[in-house]
Amino acid sequence: MSIKKRRRGAPRRDEPSARARLVETATELFYQEGIRAVGIDAVIAHAGVSKSSLYRTFSSKDELIAAFADSENQRFWRWWDETLERHADTPSRQVRALLEGIGEQIASPQFRGCPFINLANEFPDRQHPGTAIACANKREMRERLRAIARALGARNPQRLGDQLALLINGAYGHAATLGPDGLKRELIDTATVLIEAQIR
Repeated sequence: MSIKKRRRGAPRRDEPSARARLVETATELFYQEGIRAVGIDAVIAHAGVSKSSLYRTFSSKDELIAAFADSENQRFWRWWDETLERHADTPSRQVRALLEGIGEQIASPQFRGCPFINLANEFPDRQHPGTAIACANKREMRERLRAIARALGARNPQRLGDQLALLINGAYGHAATLGPDGLKRELIDTATVLIEAQIR
């Protein structure tokens, strides 16, 4: 995917700040090409900022990686919360809407895997600032799915939440390696089997 280079120099009044440009550019490049494959010079060139601007904003590439992870984390939870709010009174519909949304995401031509799993694979040290955010995202997703399982009236909401988290993360890996064909349907059908086994 070609990343559009931005105009160099100080941003105009209606343009994003240097930090916002750097994070946006890093997010695009890191996700599409891989974090280790993208050097700082590439981020600078595509963001249209100077090297001194980058190092005034981020003291290292690791800090930029953490900002990328934080940006992706915030984006993910905004989507999640908006999806649940549309079906606030119906937990079963909330689950289906989440799975439908994930099915649509992984079917996108721009899909390159789950950014959090990708990051943790590239930087397996759990103390890395970016990986810490990635792992926290997965723990939070599991907790939120457990909460939905409780709202569904599951006999063992912790187990059901864990199963749904495993299913979703498995779908990300399946789509990245084998492709998304039929995956949305299988994701929803498998989740339905797991849920029905817990609420009968």
